[in-house]
Amino acid sequence: MAYEINEARLHDYFDTTIGSLLRDKRQRASFATYAMGILGDGERKSCEPIAARACGGGPRPVDNAHNQLLHFLRSSPWQDRPVRLAAARYGIAALTEREPVTAWVLDDTGFLKQGTHSVGVQRQYTGTAGKTTNCQVAVSLSVATRSAHLPIDFELYLPKSWTDDPERRAEAKIPEKAMFQTKIDLALMMIERAMAAKIPGEVLLCDSGYGDSHLFRETVRLHGLDYALGIHGPTTVWVLDAAGRRRGAPIAVEALGKELGRKAFRKVTWREGTSKKLASHFCFRRVKVAQDDGIDPAHHEEVWLMMEWPEGEATPTKFTLTSLRRRMSKKRIVRTVKERYRTEQAYEELKGELGLDHFEGRSFPGWHHHVTVVLCCYAFIVAERSRHFFPSARRETQNDQVSRAA
Repeated sequence: MAYEINEARLHDYFDTTIGSLLRDKRQRASFATYAMGILGDGERKSCEPIAARACGGGPRPVDNAHNQLLHFLRSSPWQDRPVRLAAARYGIAALTEREPVTAWVLDDTGFLKQGTHSVGVQRQYTGTAGKTTNCQVAVSLSVATRSAHLPIDFELYLPKSWTDDPERRAEAKIPEKAMFQTKIDLALMMIERAMAAKIPGEVLLCDSGYGDSHLFRETVRLHGLDYALGIHGPTTVWVLDAAGRRRGAPIAVEALGKELGRKAFRKVTWREGTSKKLASHFCFRRVKVAQDDGIDPAHHEEVWLMMEWPEGEATPTKFTLTSLRRRMSKKRIVRTVKERYRTEQAYEELKGELGLDHFEGRSFPGWHHHVTVVLCCYAFIVAERSRHFFPSARRETQNDQVSRAA
């Protein structure tokens, strides 16, 4: 279903909401040119083709425009965080007119690259390719309502091969304060920024790359958020009885699922898909994690362990720990946990339609400036969708290409 963008809102958004945070007319003009190129129909969303489409003239005007955009991304001293926050608030304001933001979603994604000069690139695992390959990896924070996802922040993961190499740091203009940080460190930094900005949300969702860390889980709780975090099968827990007492010895969650058997798992449908209902089999147990943190296990938090046994699998394959309320219905917990998987659709749109992974520069500031412009464009699109489609109808429209909104 196609819909028309409100041109007045578009110009006001870039001229006022975003433009007010850029210090001069030249920055505002370059931001608008680059953003219109990102939103446009061109296949490549990098500086040279954007400049060519914007000018439509001879080689010299295109070359001048190209150089101006390169300067805007590489060297222009505008700040990413205030601009991203303004875009986030704009998108959230539109979404919350329809339904509340309930969840934050942490995830990471890969940017496949050739060569060794793009900042942060090395051979490393990325779920984007499902293997170890030459790529950059970035961690993202999104907010989610019942029917929409809005990525609001990204951090580029810098391996030690970059942070510990003065020559590479200088070449990529990596700031002195940017030291090595794990993906968990980057995730917590974005959570702290979102908390300080009072971004709405009640529960944090992420996969086992984060959920396996007891320090991460505890820090999330200290921030006042509930969580629903994936864990790996070897994670050990104590199963609790009805009175909350530990029963027997700690057991790996994958072993627990096998021991309980298929009969302990109940079918739950969490959403209507595009062609069929999305459903699987789940089993819940109250547990305490048997983590080696030097604290008396009696003081560990009592949480739900959610185990999933998909159709056609020989054993349970997915495991989630969640601090969501004991009295919450199992169906609602499943629906909440499954919100995380729609982040992949946002990544597909950001990359496939808005060129999130099209940046061809090599510098640290340039990568972050490019990502900021893409996030601003996506926030506007998400806001326009929310204005045009009610939540009950949005299930059918989420698959529309972003290009229809641009």
